[in-house]
Amino acid sequence: MTTDTAELRRALADRISGTGALKDPAWRAAVEAVQRDLFLGGHVYRADGPKWEPVHRAEVGEEDWLGLVFSDTTWVTQVEGVAAADAAGPLSGRPTSSSTLPSLVVRTLEAAGVREGDKVLEIGTGTGYSTAILCHRIGAEHVYSVEYDAALAASAAQHLRAAGCSPHLVVGDGLQGHREGADYDAVVATCSVRHIPRSWLWQVRAGGTITTTLGGWMTASGLIRLTVDDEGVATGRFTGDTISYMLARPHERPPRPVFYPLDGETRTCRVDPGLLEDWTGCFVAQLAAPSAEYVGSGDRAVLVDVATGSQAWTEVAGSGWRVHQHGPLRLWDQVEEALLTWRAAGSPDQSGFGMTATDEVQTVWIGDPAGPGWQLPF
Repeated sequence: MTTDTAELRRALADRISGTGALKDPAWRAAVEAVQRDLFLGGHVYRADGPKWEPVHRAEVGEEDWLGLVFSDTTWVTQVEGVAAADAAGPLSGRPTSSSTLPSLVVRTLEAAGVREGDKVLEIGTGTGYSTAILCHRIGAEHVYSVEYDAALAASAAQHLRAAGCSPHLVVGDGLQGHREGADYDAVVATCSVRHIPRSWLWQVRAGGTITTTLGGWMTASGLIRLTVDDEGVATGRFTGDTISYMLARPHERPPRPVFYPLDGETRTCRVDPGLLEDWTGCFVAQLAAPSAEYVGSGDRAVLVDVATGSQAWTEVAGSGWRVHQHGPLRLWDQVEEALLTWRAAGSPDQSGFGMTATDEVQTVWIGDPAGPGWQLPF
């Protein structure tokens, strides 16, 4: 394997092109120019069963390390707030920062339609790799990037300096945007959100765009580009891509409450619980029960509501299924009605969905704004 990073960057660009991204030669040039190895700091985590094992550049050897870095792979860099460089051994917990796979970075930026001269607010600096890609494409002076974690922000600043980039870097809550740099031509989020923050709507110029993934606690998400009109109403359609980012930290799931006792109701299901295994089906279920987690699989679909402790779970019953529901919310009722509505509309993938967002109400709909829809928690 070569240790020539220029050759490795070209090979990475070829692989990304094979995914259908990098349609714009300017984004390909950015991928070929930006040295991803500068942004991983010599340490990442690799999944090892239920734990995360730290991988160190000095231990794996230069060739293997560069092969890892220039693969089209997401590399976790922080678990439960502990950087890979600081881990004494494998850790349990959830990832709290990563270097997103380059094809997803580019797909998101291409979906945003960013062009030369645009002023862009990036939500989530992370390692700084996506920030550097943006800087190469539109010039560092046009890039504003906000990072929630102060330690990550400091590390990203070092990486960007090493890469010769000098964007406007901000430490703070990206869900509040960055008022001092407004108005922006585009907001691009490298994290997922449960709804569009009001500050993003307020800080984008009329005709500007917001590109983000809309997600939740059932894990399914959708990439969308919204255009903001002169009255502050943002409208757009989902791309249909099966992609996801980590949720913005303020939108992460809170601790679960105490479960309700098993004193609820049991009835026959009207839809196959396996629909929640479908990416769009799970997305629809999440719209219907936005404070619930989906923690089962297949015939054994298990829903737990984080806000109330309500529960629902399904099981095979003869040639069909039955559902048990407990607590103040009938979670399966909510999910089932939404899945039936989706099925009645022809079960479109996410490209058949759109969204309208204002600073007062936000709705995801099927077909067009007059079609069936669900309001987001806001």
